[in-house]
Amino acid sequence: MKKLLIIRHAKSGWANIGQRDIERTLNERGHQEAILMAKRMEQKQIPVDFLLSSSAVRTRETCMHFANMLHVSNDRIQFDAHLFHASADTLFEVVGQLKDDVHSVALFAHNPGITDFINQLNVGVQIDDMPTAGVFAVELANWKNISTGEKKYLFFDYPNRTGLL
Repeated sequence: MKKLLIIRHAKSGWANIGQRDIERTLNERGHQEAILMAKRMEQKQIPVDFLLSSSAVRTRETCMHFANMLHVSNDRIQFDAHLFHASADTLFEVVGQLKDDVHSVALFAHNPGITDFINQLNVGVQIDDMPTAGVFAVELANWKNISTGEKKYLFFDYPNRTGLL
């Protein structure tokens, strides 16, 4: 069975009004959220073979916090421009093309596509809105048949903002 961790980027900043959306960085709370959630994933002891992330700066930063905490080497990380504000259909397509020798993947993307993707997985759990730094995990038979194949809900976790700045 394959494991897929679906992760929305952590909280980003809006300090530079003229900045392009793809260039926005994580704010301080976002860095704290990403580190917190990466630690939680480390505690769950789910080995991650591969990290696949949108090329947006905030998503790359979130991904790298997870890579550092989970000890994933740079050659097992891919940044893909197609994942920037990708639709659910695009996310299904990208995941469906993963290689069979990859057993567990952390996928970093954006709303609203990531919420739609999760809900279209049809694992018996629906969410209204994927929170920043949220992690939704599923197990599936294989990557190729992600749309129609057997899938199982594992967990949904996200930061409790009361303890963050």
